[in-house]
Amino acid sequence: MAVKKDEMTINIVSYIFVMVMVILTMYPIFYTVLGSFKTNAELTAGGHIFPKAWQFQNYVTAFVKGNFARYTMNSVSVSLLAMVVATLTAAMAGFIFARRSFVGKKLLMALYVSMLFVALGSVTLYPMYYLLAFFKLNKSMAGLVLALVGGQASNVLLVMGFTQSIPRELDEAATIDGCSLYGIFFRIVLPLLKPIMAVVALFSFRSAWNDYITTLILSMANQRLKTLTVAVVQLKYSANAAAEWHIMLAGASIAIIPILIVYFFTNKQFIGGLTAGAVKG
Repeated sequence: MAVKKDEMTINIVSYIFVMVMVILTMYPIFYTVLGSFKTNAELTAGGHIFPKAWQFQNYVTAFVKGNFARYTMNSVSVSLLAMVVATLTAAMAGFIFARRSFVGKKLLMALYVSMLFVALGSVTLYPMYYLLAFFKLNKSMAGLVLALVGGQASNVLLVMGFTQSIPRELDEAATIDGCSLYGIFFRIVLPLLKPIMAVVALFSFRSAWNDYITTLILSMANQRLKTLTVAVVQLKYSANAAAEWHIMLAGASIAIIPILIVYFFTNKQFIGGLTAGAVKG
């Protein structure tokens, strides 16, 4: 009886903890969506969480003023390109770390792991912009994609851990059959990496879609590179001297729809990829 009571207590505590975390996670989204249907005066005054009168025209104003059709295409293009480049490079790096030994491997691994605990943030913006300007890439979409792809330590470690769960006998058999290193990777290992590559792809797409500061800096030299995230923040002062929070929240609600749709259709692959490499063998 005591054991059953202890299990029941643990289950209740776990349930309460999960519910609290869900509420804390979902509340900002609900606040943003509901706030986007309020007037600016009602939103800044606070009080009721639900709007007194639903202001659907906020979305029309945000879409027209923000030129969302154009900036959405920019966001989709940049995010997809960053996702492809990040997924392919992370897969290659993770494969080499898991399967090959080379001089400086331990040092490079230590640097990769250390980057998980160091947040340089805006400190890297100037050298990154200077480097892109040196190669004449600071005004192009290619430069923006390269800037967003950087810092893949977590993705590389995810792929490396998953690759280590793939039997090495497959590599040896492919080598006997005459496969080169590239043949082993593209023909044998890469198809088996699909679950974890789905996770990396989702992470990369989300990171590129939600990025603000890097895109803001690089789009200053070329306004045509402006993405939806940058356009949403600029809606705050779109017309009047006062901050138009209701318009900005309407734009933010529009901006989160694509990433929610992507996650809705890929959540099974996302969860499966995170757990598939947890058990080796």
